[in-house]
Amino acid sequence: MSHRELDDMLGKGWRKPAFVRNPLLRWGLGLGFVAYLIAAVLTIEVVWGRVYEGLDRGWAFILAFTSPDFLSRWSDIWSGLLESIVMTVAASVVGIAISIPIGLGAARNIAPLPVYVICRGIVAISRALQEIIVAILLVAIFGFGPLAGFLTLSFATIGFLSKLLAEDIEAMDKAQAEAIRASGARWMQWINYGVQPQVMPRLVGLSMYRIDINFRESAILGLVGAGGIGATLNTAFDRYEYDTAAAILILIIGIVMALEYLSGIIRARVQ
Repeated sequence: MSHRELDDMLGKGWRKPAFVRNPLLRWGLGLGFVAYLIAAVLTIEVVWGRVYEGLDRGWAFILAFTSPDFLSRWSDIWSGLLESIVMTVAASVVGIAISIPIGLGAARNIAPLPVYVICRGIVAISRALQEIIVAILLVAIFGFGPLAGFLTLSFATIGFLSKLLAEDIEAMDKAQAEAIRASGARWMQWINYGVQPQVMPRLVGLSMYRIDINFRESAILGLVGAGGIGATLNTAFDRYEYDTAAAILILIIGIVMALEYLSGIIRARVQ
């Protein structure tokens, strides 16, 4: 039996409809995107001489991972790592503590409209400004050092955690919360017994994820003078001390992996 006869007997199988039904428009959009991509690539100015010179440095940096130098500048590496860890922990604690009330206020199903608008505005402002921009501004205000990095990471944590916490609260099971409210519970009791049990595992997971992000960001903020291991890393690159830079990157990767492992253990226990 041929495929055509089988289709006549059983009918044609279901096929997902195309996103753009008009074939001419679909092909036109595809060709236009390809043409735009080619034009965008052609506008990039590439200095091939500089690329050729950089290949040797890039290869030297890759080879440095085979013999990283942890000892020559260990005091600088240790002080930078300690500064990044202190910044990360302090900013995460402060940012999470502030994010919880803002996240509650940014959830439309539990907050009155004026509080909702104010908290959503805070979240929008925090998320609109990238960490590097905030760090440059705070370095200009407070000077070089970990204070600018601490404030930057706290500010970023508020926007990140408050938004996701508010969305989790808005998506929670209403039946459990309404049952607590119907029993005559006050507002704080309603939050504690109706809302908190549903969002706590997610909050713990997001908090651990944010700690991971804050540590990685602390390495970047050091490049603009906001403290942390990034300043030591930038100095190593400026001096072409690739073996020291490789050692710093290995330590950063190791700490991030340890945080990821710890995060998985804590999330499993909470859930």
